Amino acid sequence: VITTAAIPGRKSPVLVRAPTVEKMRPGSVIVDLAAEAGGNCELTQPGGEVEVHGVVILGPTDLPSRMPYHASQLMSRNLARFLLSIIKDGRLELNFEDQVVAATCVVHDGQLPSVPAS
Repeated sequence: VITTAAIPGRKSPVLVRAPTVEKMRPGSVIVDLAAEAGGNCELTQPGGEVEVHGVVILGPTDLPSRMPYHASQLMSRNLARFLLSIIKDGRLELNFEDQVVAATCVVHDGQLPSVPAS
C-alpha cells in the first residue's frame, strides 16, 4: 500500500487504521509518503520503519533528497500547472474561492486573503 494524501499546512488525514493493518497479510508493506505531516497510516513513525503483525510500515520524510532529479521535475510540473490555472489570456486571474489559490497567496491589494473552509 502506498499512501500520499497530504494537505499543505495541516496534519495528514489518517486513512489506514491499526485494525486494518492487523488484518493485512504478514509480509505486506505500507509506504506512507505523507509521513512528514503525521502520516496516512495510524501506526506510521515519521522517519522510521516499524513492523506490526508482520506488516512493514515505512515512513520516509526525506524522499526529495533521495531523488532530487525527480523531485525537481515534480516541482516544476506542479508550478507550471499552478501558473496556467491562474493566468487566463495572458492576465492574472485570482479566484480566492479556490483553496489552492487562497492558501498560496500571501498578500493581495495590501490585504491578507482568507482561506475558504474545507
